Amino acid sequence: MGRLSGKRAIVTGAGSGIGRASAVLFALEGAKVVAVDRVEDAVDETAAIIRKAGGTVTSVAADVGNEEAVKGFIDHCVEQHGGLDVIYANAGISGGMVPLAEQTVDYWAEILRINLIGPFLAIKHAAPHMIRQGKGSIICTASVAGLRANAGGTPYSASKAGVISLVQTTANEFYGTGVRVNAICPGLIETGMTKPIFDNARARGTDTKIGQLNPLKRYGVPEEIAHMALFLASDDASYVNGQAIAVDGGLSSTHPFAGRR
Repeated sequence: MGRLSGKRAIVTGAGSGIGRASAVLFALEGAKVVAVDRVEDAVDETAAIIRKAGGTVTSVAADVGNEEAVKGFIDHCVEQHGGLDVIYANAGISGGMVPLAEQTVDYWAEILRINLIGPFLAIKHAAPHMIRQGKGSIICTASVAGLRANAGGTPYSASKAGVISLVQTTANEFYGTGVRVNAICPGLIETGMTKPIFDNARARGTDTKIGQLNPLKRYGVPEEIAHMALFLASDDASYVNGQAIAVDGGLSSTHPFAGRR
């Protein structure tokens, strides 16, 4: 315990799933946490969990794809806690599995706004604070869908590939500053976003097959991603920079898929 003692951290998408697990773990490890989600009741519930466990947290309801909102919760952290050491830009949406011919520009734009513009804004507004202090860790949630095909819908996969590129390019843009930028690429994790997959499988009685395509033959849970985020946020990862790290049970070693016809 205490791997983040004295650190100030922001976690977006903290109202559920990976974001909630990460916010709770960061707080348990000693960070002062600003938990952000666009659903106010959900992020307040996360904050209540953290406070009950003895952690320090404030909750903010905000849209991560809105620049003023992003600047607002970053400024809030700096004003409230005197600085910013870690930001985990985790919030994202899947967009569902809409056939390509039925996808619209607006559909694409909203997925890109949340999944790619959101991390860009987090990096843009967090980095100056970290550069001034000579260090900081920026973490983004990408996906194995951003590495290869057959792990997500078209706009979702494109947005996550964009996150990986964003992490690589900004890590180099911050050359010599001490600011690290990395991405986590989750595989199949049971969260609110993937709930339809799990619900459908359980309704068909095929839930034991969920995750069977990876070498561990199982799906993951949010806490397993949170522990990778903790590592990247901590000084243990002081020489890890510009990386997209898959946490997927080995799925991305092959990305196998079942034929559609």
